[in-house]
Parts: sequence; structure tokens; C-alpha cells
Amino acid sequence: MARGAACFCGHVEAWEGWFCWGGREIRFALEQGGPQDGGLHESALVPVVMSLSKPESASYQVVCMKWGDKFPAADVNRLFRAVSGALPGPVRFYCVTDDGAGIDEAITVLPIPDLPVIGNNVYNRGWRKLTLFSPELKAIRGPTLYLDLDVVLTGTLEAFFKQPGDFHVMKDFKWIYVRNSFTGNTSVFHYVAGKDYGVYDRLRELGLEELRRRYRNEQELLSDCMRLRGELRYWPKGWCVSYKYDCVPWFPVSLWQVPRPPPGAKVVVFHGRPKPEEALAGVGAKWYRPMRPAPWLAEHL
Repeated sequence: MARGAACFCGHVEAWEGWFCWGGREIRFALEQGGPQDGGLHESALVPVVMSLSKPESASYQVVCMKWGDKFPAADVNRLFRAVSGALPGPVRFYCVTDDGAGIDEAITVLPIPDLPVIGNNVYNRGWRKLTLFSPELKAIRGPTLYLDLDVVLTGTLEAFFKQPGDFHVMKDFKWIYVRNSFTGNTSVFHYVAGKDYGVYDRLRELGLEELRRRYRNEQELLSDCMRLRGELRYWPKGWCVSYKYDCVPWFPVSLWQVPRPPPGAKVVVFHGRPKPEEALAGVGAKWYRPMRPAPWLAEHL
């Protein structure tokens, strides 16, 4: 959110309003000032407090998260531009983060709430995503799409907001699950922000040791919470694809064929390695999964 100031001349009673400028809603308030007879002269200056935000009529809500130093602010801004081009209407875009420096003014920046039981100093395996379900996070309300910062959008996102039910997630890409085979991959999920899905209650109910015993990461816990409520649903097959499993050809074809997303893919997910910048250069792959550079990624980075 940005702030500014302006001045008006003349006697003005307390008054507030708003107008749109450059795609943003500008709210302002005028305080009483100026001579009581309503005359105009230089000393009658009334300050105006202004705040800029996205219009209240935004058709879509999208949220991402950033904590620690794994992702720079530039990745938040890149995702915001990609999302804006992938939806047909106005977008309200949020970033829940511990550091808002360098993030585009058009993005609403919110602090990360506290994470009970596990704590706020956990930086691995995505546990802090669970703070999106914190009762303290009151600024986001209604149907919302969450996206990881390292996804690449290759199609439109409108259909993600039209699926029946509150919660949708990708089926995880692991081929073999020893436990929790229902687990979804939380790189892309839809939920109703502000609704109590019992996530924090589940954390407190199980406690730290039981959480560690039952769940490898936050997506196992979140999927289980939704499963127990009967709200676990998956995106249609092919909408969200894995770069290394679905885009990179099988060996030995991968030695000469450029990785490409399959037809109909809307989101390419970079879980583990390579990350998008590595995939662009053709590096970062496991020794048993060699891959060519993917020049088409340049337009997305």
C-alpha cells in the first residue's frame, strides 16, 4: 500500500471518498480547515490523506508467500505479471511475507502470522504455508488461488476458479507413497480464505511429536485435514504438470529433445530441482535424468 498527500483551499467539513486512477482505487479523507466564512486564501490549506489499493471489484484473488532468502522480491513481481496476463478480469494479488522490500506497489503485502506448535523459525518443507489458514489473517476473504513462486503459467487460470467445492489441489507427483497416498501438492491450490478448515486446531490437537510422526511436510497435513472434512478434491489431470516428470522426455530422448509442457497444461510446477532458471540453462538435473536447455522458459522469467 502506498500513501500520498494533497491540499485543498477553502472551508471544508470532514469528508471522505474515493476515485479510480491507473487501475487503482484511491481513498481519501478531508479534514475541517480554512476560514469559517468560506473565503479562499493561501492559509486555508486542508490536508488530504490518501491510500492506494486495488479496486474492491476485483474478480479474482491470488496469493503467494515468501519467507527467508530463497526467493527474491523479483519472483513475486514476475508471478504477479504472469497472473495478471492469465486472467480475464481485475486481480487482487497478495503476498504474505516476512520482508516486503522491493515488491510492486500494486501487490498487497501482508505479514506472516504466527505458526503454532511448529513455530516461526521453520524454513524448510513449506510448513509456513499453513499460516494462510490462521484466524489472524483477516485481510484475505473469499475464494482464493494460491501459487508457489517458482511455478510457470502456460495457460489461462480462469478455470481454477470455476471448480465445484472450496478446496482443490494437485495430486502429488510422487509415484510411490508409503503412507498418506491421498496427499496433494500444494504448489497450486484453491480455498476460501477466512473459512475455518480446522488446520490450526489439528496442529494443536496432535502436538509437535505426533505431527512429525504422521506427516513429512505441510502438504500431507493439509491434505489430511481436507480429507477428514470430506473437502479434498484434485485438479483435473493435465492442468498442473511437473517439469521434470511431464515436460522432460524419458532418457535417452532427453539427450536431444527440448523439454516442453504437454498440450493443455496451464501451470508447470518446479518441485525440487531444477528450478526455472536452471531448466532454462539445462542444468540442475539429477545425473540419471539429463535434460536439454528449455529456451521457451525465457519469456516467463
